[in-house]
Amino acid sequence: MTRWIAGLDGCRGGWAAVLLDLDGGGGHRSLSVASVADLVDSGEAPVMIGIDIPIGLPDRVNGGGRTADRAARAYLGKGRSSVFPVPPRSAVYAADYETAKALCRAHSDPPFAPSIQCWNITGAIREVDGLLRARPELASRLREVHPEVAFRRLNRDMPLVAGKKGPERAAGLAERRRLLVAAGLPSALVHSNPPRGVGADDHLDAMAALVVARDIVEGGAVPMPDPSETDGHGLPIVIWMPASPGRMAGGGGIPC
Repeated sequence: MTRWIAGLDGCRGGWAAVLLDLDGGGGHRSLSVASVADLVDSGEAPVMIGIDIPIGLPDRVNGGGRTADRAARAYLGKGRSSVFPVPPRSAVYAADYETAKALCRAHSDPPFAPSIQCWNITGAIREVDGLLRARPELASRLREVHPEVAFRRLNRDMPLVAGKKGPERAAGLAERRRLLVAAGLPSALVHSNPPRGVGADDHLDAMAALVVARDIVEGGAVPMPDPSETDGHGLPIVIWMPASPGRMAGGGGIPC
């Protein structure tokens, strides 16, 4: 029986997904799905899914974000702005942005308000949170990742040279493709065209999540923080990063 793993990244109208046959059959797929449940319950039924979305929502946030957020921001250094501090649960479930800001300030120390970028992904956060609360057994298959953390890890814990937006976009996407191939993903997958409606950056971010899913299954992925925490519903609050480059599958990592 083929074991599939997957990576998911939010995109317009749903999720960018990539799947890989973990047992070496060479199979891989790229697609977009309307919901995370659609992938979880698909015919492939991935045994592990890396997903770029916060999992685990504290009732109160201290220190400017979840411990996992602070660890990721410290790791990224100058690239820390790509990690949005996740607001408390009540703010994520607020009816509107103004209410979310008020609830976040009331349930954080020091008080802060979520950025509009963070607010814009709360629908996806609620989707995943609701799925895991309704089906807690999925927590063993669905793990939080952050693409920029993953790419920095694949780059020997060094900052990437180019960004993936603006005038650096072409160079940034090419750099990320090189890292994904060096990490052991099939070149045909890495250089494939994104599915209709999926941006090239979302496509590659889903592949970064796929690398983390593989390394979790193979036992080399690293949790941030370690030990991890849980929220009031028992959901883990941890961001997973790939194995160190020297431990990548098949010895395909970047030489140290």
